[in-house]
Amino acid sequence: MIKDDIKQEQINKAVWNACDTFRGTVDPSIYKDYVLTMLFVKYLSDVWQDHYDKYVEEYGDSPELIEELMKNERFVLPADAGFYALYERRHEPGCGERIDKALHAIEEANTGKLADVFQDISFNSTKLGDEKQKNDILRHLLEDFAKPELNLRPSRIGNLDVIGNAYEYLIKNFAATSGKKAGEFYTPPEVSELMAEIVDPKEGDEICDPACGSASLLLKCANQIRKGNDGSKNFALFGQEAIGSTWALAKMNMFLHGIDNHKLEWGDTIRNPLLLDENGGLKHFDIVVANPPFSLDKWGHGSAESDPYSRFRRGVPPKTKGDYAFILHMIETLKPKTGRMAVVVPHGVLFRGSAEGKIRQKLIEENLLDAVIGLPEKLFYGTGIPAAILVFRKDKADHNVLFIDASREFKSGKNQNQLSEQNIAKVVDTYKQRDTRDKYSYLASLEEIQENDFNLNIPRYVDTFEEEEEIDLMAVQAERKEIEAEIAKLNEQMDGYLKELGYGA
Repeated sequence: MIKDDIKQEQINKAVWNACDTFRGTVDPSIYKDYVLTMLFVKYLSDVWQDHYDKYVEEYGDSPELIEELMKNERFVLPADAGFYALYERRHEPGCGERIDKALHAIEEANTGKLADVFQDISFNSTKLGDEKQKNDILRHLLEDFAKPELNLRPSRIGNLDVIGNAYEYLIKNFAATSGKKAGEFYTPPEVSELMAEIVDPKEGDEICDPACGSASLLLKCANQIRKGNDGSKNFALFGQEAIGSTWALAKMNMFLHGIDNHKLEWGDTIRNPLLLDENGGLKHFDIVVANPPFSLDKWGHGSAESDPYSRFRRGVPPKTKGDYAFILHMIETLKPKTGRMAVVVPHGVLFRGSAEGKIRQKLIEENLLDAVIGLPEKLFYGTGIPAAILVFRKDKADHNVLFIDASREFKSGKNQNQLSEQNIAKVVDTYKQRDTRDKYSYLASLEEIQENDFNLNIPRYVDTFEEEEEIDLMAVQAERKEIEAEIAKLNEQMDGYLKELGYGA
């Protein structure tokens, strides 16, 4: 349990305040990596020191025994690579180089879990300014994380997820404040929660996100299982991410949430899928979820015709729009009987014609599409456009498709709208009940979709038209006459006042 005097908000605020060191000097899309990495190193150091001190207390006169016990930790922290060693030398020149060496040492000592995690970041980079400015910034950063509020020892804060939650909080805030560049790797937590509840993960499931970003969506699926099964870790998470620094965030995010049963690969999922089975084919999963980049240009169209995994046998998506490339990849990685998936798409995916129209028709005719869920606008970082969630299943019991228009129910925000718990619950309940609800959902038959030429545009199925109240013209006329009489009376009074003041004719 979290100790009573330590609240999640306090940790979050203290970590966010550590960003002040960079503000006004370095762009947020750059400094986010430095702050997140330092939080990671500080956490490792505090856990290591906490456990070490505990063993010293118990076995103080047996250093060899303590050394052996420390080998059972989830990780190894080499001497001089921890936060406190760096903090002690913060006033000395060469701060950036020392931190880089420490990160390299941590990687080397934990190759099974942290290999290549720090390869895309350098604290000795000129991005932080000249040598003097860089040393000043890094000294302040070390001092920020040395503050008592950021003592992250388990004996003080109790629950591991406090740190994982702080990490997620930071990632969310960077996405919210830094526009598209920082937001592209993060799915808002409410959308991730909705998707996780829709696909309903179970113990033993293998779950994949082929465009995993910082892994927040995978972690939501994991939380669904842990929440319903007394913290069970009987599941496996898989992911692939094209951007190296974002892949590193995902690895650290998993570590901080205490999840070791994962496999995250770094590379382009469409051009070079890396989650393969023992025969070199695409690995299959019980659940596949993703929020891929919208309408990705240059997604790999040139090599799609000769794809060795036959992912594009239903058709090759357009050269400048990669939405269906991700959808087709995800479909191919579903297990034949238990496979279910949810994917976030721009609305164009629902109705665009040509190659996309043909692919969409085949997916529907194969009875894979289960539901189309319309979301409100301004939910996603970096874009105000509304999106939809497509749900596919390999175990459909009927040939119908459920349409849900959730676009008008949200918690309004200045820059970003949100889904409330009630909004999410209503979508999930409607999906599970699979029923038609007035102005909200409609269960369409295959024949109806065929009649619409396989166009999935939600307003074709869910009628949200609100009839305007009838206007009583006689009442309006009577009201107008009353107003005119009132105006005539006021004019008469005004004329009287003007005459009294000597302005009359």
